[in-house]
Amino acid sequence: MNLLNVERMSKSFTDKILFDRVTLGINEGDKIGVIGINGTGKSTLLKIIAGLEEPDEGSAVKGKAVRVEYLAQTPVFLDNLTILENVVTGKKAEEKYRNLEGEAKSMLQKLGIEDYNGRVDTLSGGLKKRVALVRTLLTPAEILVLDEPTNHLDNEMAEWLQDYLIKYQGAFIMVTHDRYFLDKVTNKIVEIDKGSIYTYIANYTKFLQLKAEREDMEQAGERKKKSLYRMDLEWMMRGARARSTKQKAHIQRFEELRDRKVIEKDKTVELNTLSSRLGKKTVEINHISKSFGDKLFIKDFSYIMLKNDRLGIIGPNGSGKTTLLKIISGYLKPDEGYVETGETVKIGYFSQENEYMDQSLKVIEYIRNVAEYIETGEGRASVSQMLERFLFTGAVQYSPISKLSGGEKRRLYLLKVLMEAPNVLMLDEPTNDLDIQTLTILEDYLDSYDGIVLTVSHDRYFLDRIVNRIFAFEGNGKISQYEGGFTDYKESVTTKERAKNQRTENKNGKSAVNSADKGKRPSAGKEKPKEEKLKFTYKEQKEFDEIDHVIAVLENSLLKIEEEMEREASNYSKLNELMIQKEDLEKQLEEKMNRWVYLNDLAEQIENKKNKY
Repeated sequence: MNLLNVERMSKSFTDKILFDRVTLGINEGDKIGVIGINGTGKSTLLKIIAGLEEPDEGSAVKGKAVRVEYLAQTPVFLDNLTILENVVTGKKAEEKYRNLEGEAKSMLQKLGIEDYNGRVDTLSGGLKKRVALVRTLLTPAEILVLDEPTNHLDNEMAEWLQDYLIKYQGAFIMVTHDRYFLDKVTNKIVEIDKGSIYTYIANYTKFLQLKAEREDMEQAGERKKKSLYRMDLEWMMRGARARSTKQKAHIQRFEELRDRKVIEKDKTVELNTLSSRLGKKTVEINHISKSFGDKLFIKDFSYIMLKNDRLGIIGPNGSGKTTLLKIISGYLKPDEGYVETGETVKIGYFSQENEYMDQSLKVIEYIRNVAEYIETGEGRASVSQMLERFLFTGAVQYSPISKLSGGEKRRLYLLKVLMEAPNVLMLDEPTNDLDIQTLTILEDYLDSYDGIVLTVSHDRYFLDRIVNRIFAFEGNGKISQYEGGFTDYKESVTTKERAKNQRTENKNGKSAVNSADKGKRPSAGKEKPKEEKLKFTYKEQKEFDEIDHVIAVLENSLLKIEEEMEREASNYSKLNELMIQKEDLEKQLEEKMNRWVYLNDLAEQIENKKNKY
């Protein structure tokens, strides 16, 4: 069933055409992800669908009974109301049968907000976005319109929202740059490109394949049209003789080919590696600790960075990730310990919030304040050329910054940081507000970047793509290290949890068996069966009596090895030695755990046999 139609819609801002007579339908069950370069009109499309903006031409028509609920990129609240009141106000009258406050509190808690009676105006932008997300999800709607719902969500929260939307019964259309998220929850991708809309019945991975096929077909068609145009041009220029006899249809085709809108290949953010030489001494973190009030964020953390380190920093919101970056970059002093940087170290810091931008400055002036030229792998490049590579065309370069979208300003700020040619690049939530195309090319750029990269991110795809070591904030100031990307980290944590749960179950099971042993007495007067009875051998009985202690010793040894590995993280020779010891202990523990299962099964069989007689 059709819920909403956008019909032959056009929309422009000043001289920029966002949409040129586009059409889009939203049907029951549609789970739509909107993709496009920043500034192409993704948020504008959502506002038109939500009825908050009018198109210049065409219309957005929804069914009479269709309710649309909208999550804005920058939500608005009533400051005189509490968090909970902002979420539920206006919903009680029509939804008396629901426990709205209970549902709201549950959702808020899942998104890390427990002070329901707090004031909204005291919250950070990220927390406000989460409150707005709850307000949107709590409202019954046939269509959810979500603008960047995954921004400011940590990994657990993103996974909760992912599961929520997979199960959601209505339709939704959303803008997000989280590629794993798009892959999991969408069944349709809408791409905005050069004023047109392309719809793909696919998730993100399938979309990439279909988009490549579309572009290949378009380029093949364009090559054919160019060939026809050259032949027709030759035909038209054969001379004025018998001009009136030339076929009108042929002339018309020539004029259409001549005046056609030429299909352009997508421009990409191309950038050769820009970095300064990095000497032998890089950045050394020595036993730093940091608290704010009575909350401990970092406790006794040390690490020596190696050239070409790719470090991902993860943890819940408010756990201290940005604090760590600020201490390393020198913006913040630790309470204890210190950070040493080599003489050649040049830090580039791409913060969560854009630095101050003079809105009256032209785009090209903003970058020119950093450098007139930059040396690249291909030679010297001018500011204008660098802006072109970052998708700022000639006309936009001479426009004031005030005319840029939020995402375009982020892209411009990123270019400024990279133009400074740092050799230690610190990225704080780089995937927020950058479009997927820019992210993809940034990832390609970092592949050949000759320096150190530290990134705070909740974007699982970006972490898997870029980093080779994870620093995980695990509470009470503890920062643990894991080799690999996010998926490797997740598997490691899951394995640890599984082993811990198994050990708990095993211990509980052994206690139950022992209790059963103590409570049993041989039955009197019953004839013993002649069949052979199950029983432990002497060796098995001895092993069964000692195995809990053996497992506990191995677990304790493994814990000590892991703690020593954290202390010796910067000593790679020692770390390698400890890794070998850890692998050996894990192998021994696995063997003992398997043996424990076998012996306990045998003990239960013996006990059952006793009970039978």
